[in-house]
Amino acid sequence: MRGRKQAAFLASIFSTLALSVSIILPTSTKAESAENYSLTIMHMNDTHAHADLLPNMVTAIKEVRAEDPNALLFNAGDVFSGTLYFNQFKGQADLALLNMMNIDAMVFGNHEFDLGSGENGQKSLSEFAAKANFPFLSANVDFSGDAYMASKQNNTYTETPEDGIVYNGMVKEVNGEKVGIFGLTTEDTANISSPVNVKFQNYIEKANEAVAAFEDMGINKIIAVTHIGYDSNPETGNDLLLAKYVDGIDVIVGGHSHTQLTAPVVVDQDENGAAKDKTVIVQAYQYSQNLGELKVDFDENGIVVGQTGQLIDVASKAADSEAAAVLAPYKSEIDSLTNQETGATAKKALTNPRLTDSAVSVRSNETELGNLVTDAMLAKAKERNENVVIAMQNGGGIRAAIDEGPITTGEVIAVLPFGNDPAVVQLTGDEIKQILEYSVRLAPAESGGFLHVAGMKFTYDSTKEAGSRVLTMQVKVNGQYEDIKAGQTYLVTTNNFTAKGGDGYEVFAKAYQEGRVQDIGAIDWEQLRDYMVQDLNGDVNPQIEGRIIDTLGKEQEPETPGQEPETPGEEPETPGEEPETPIEEPETPVTDDENNQDNDNGTETPVTDDNTSDDNAGAVDDNKDNGSSDTDKNTQNQGSNTDKPGTSNNAGNTLPNTATNMYTMILVGGLLLVSGIVVMIYRKVKHA
Repeated sequence: MRGRKQAAFLASIFSTLALSVSIILPTSTKAESAENYSLTIMHMNDTHAHADLLPNMVTAIKEVRAEDPNALLFNAGDVFSGTLYFNQFKGQADLALLNMMNIDAMVFGNHEFDLGSGENGQKSLSEFAAKANFPFLSANVDFSGDAYMASKQNNTYTETPEDGIVYNGMVKEVNGEKVGIFGLTTEDTANISSPVNVKFQNYIEKANEAVAAFEDMGINKIIAVTHIGYDSNPETGNDLLLAKYVDGIDVIVGGHSHTQLTAPVVVDQDENGAAKDKTVIVQAYQYSQNLGELKVDFDENGIVVGQTGQLIDVASKAADSEAAAVLAPYKSEIDSLTNQETGATAKKALTNPRLTDSAVSVRSNETELGNLVTDAMLAKAKERNENVVIAMQNGGGIRAAIDEGPITTGEVIAVLPFGNDPAVVQLTGDEIKQILEYSVRLAPAESGGFLHVAGMKFTYDSTKEAGSRVLTMQVKVNGQYEDIKAGQTYLVTTNNFTAKGGDGYEVFAKAYQEGRVQDIGAIDWEQLRDYMVQDLNGDVNPQIEGRIIDTLGKEQEPETPGQEPETPGEEPETPGEEPETPIEEPETPVTDDENNQDNDNGTETPVTDDNTSDDNAGAVDDNKDNGSSDTDKNTQNQGSNTDKPGTSNNAGNTLPNTATNMYTMILVGGLLLVSGIVVMIYRKVKHA
């Protein structure tokens, strides 16, 4: 009898022990099973033939892969157009370096189609694709009508992509998990480039089709590599809208707007403001300056639960020796091309004065060179749209003088070294006044945001309070000047940097956000070169015309509309080329000024004098915040419903080791305690 009691008692004890273990164990097991899937993505975009930094890019890529050999690498488009490397080699110089990077896939940017009209189709693009050792993605581009590219398109979502072939999407297996990747190109390409017979389909519709295709394949981790712009014109679409309107996209690797996202942007609300699974958006700025690195964590259901990201400064890396050797013959040829004459001749030295060595400045006064640049902008914009009536160019973007005599290609690029895309902006007369007030707010002191103009003239009084200085504004219509009317709309061309609000222009930024900015598919230095050769027949002799007059508190004689003012005295000329005044800048600026880069066309661009107005130091500035519609506010730390910039959102992640260890200790301690109690009771029962 006693044995039965003992057995029953022991059974109850062990049942209690098992129950205790079952209560303690699930917590620990959950911590261990909550292991997430982590994926590393490298990305670049809008390199625009800035090939000189690509050997450094190779080094940066190798360093990331040394830490994570399975890291993916995507190119978000616009390899074509921007420097002499493209003019001379049609993308082949860049491709020689890209082929050394083990790129997983590339999407087409709008500039990839720039040569279509001259070639009656995409001949150069097809040659670029044929020699690429990576596949291309494009779910919304139809090449069926193009004689060169039609045979390269495969409208499938494949698990076995081939180099040089264009797919809607593809599947990559990384660390045992399948990832779906598809591509999109801006529909605006039809307006801002030369696609000829290539068609562009609705990006939202095609994105939904892509997501559905991957989900049908059982894939729950989906990446969109896009060239539609982070926050570009909503009429043609952008990444923020894509994230809101299309469910199921986990990561958007973007390009086109040249946006510098220093940390990933997270969208977690749909178009109606309702909560949705996270979509992480990244973009790496422009001109081969940065390599983007994103680490994103997924739970077992393929939901994004954490992300961290950074932009790696490529210039801070040593050039890969093998890549540098590959680039060397191309670079040698480009260096010699910079000394070639354009066919235009400067009848006098066109200085680029600063107040440090002159009574006037490119950043506070009308100059002959400023007039030449804006005349070129206006003339070439009118060729695209005859209704454009005004041109504006920020003084901080005019970077060098032109010597008297034959003008070389290198000189032209030195004047406008950033390869900015010109844009057309719809502005009211009242908005133009606000812009001009901002332009002269610091006068007579210098400001990188001081605007040179063509097609109009204005007067202001620098002795008045900033914001109330502009006295008169007139626009030239049919050869006659007439007052600008507050409520009337005017088409104004400027560079995309300014058009997006660079130098602190809030009016331009608002117009950009409202979709009133249209890229015209050109490069600024090429506009200047072509204007001097074609429109001026090579005879370059700009004058001071009284386009911008500071009355300095003096009353002006009322002007008869339509009558040209007398030309004020010529600005004092400074012999020789103007040296730029160095301005110290932080070693690693958060917002890298596009005007603070070495020009990779064989001409040296000052790196110590930026396009930022002195009063706006630290503000977003990059004188090419343009890309073809390549427009953007270049440095973004925020977006719709962002997580804390630069940090990882670890909601739902595996418990940290300290927590797991604590649960293990509790479990062991509990087991030892219960075991001790059992032994003690057993002995008492046995001796009872």
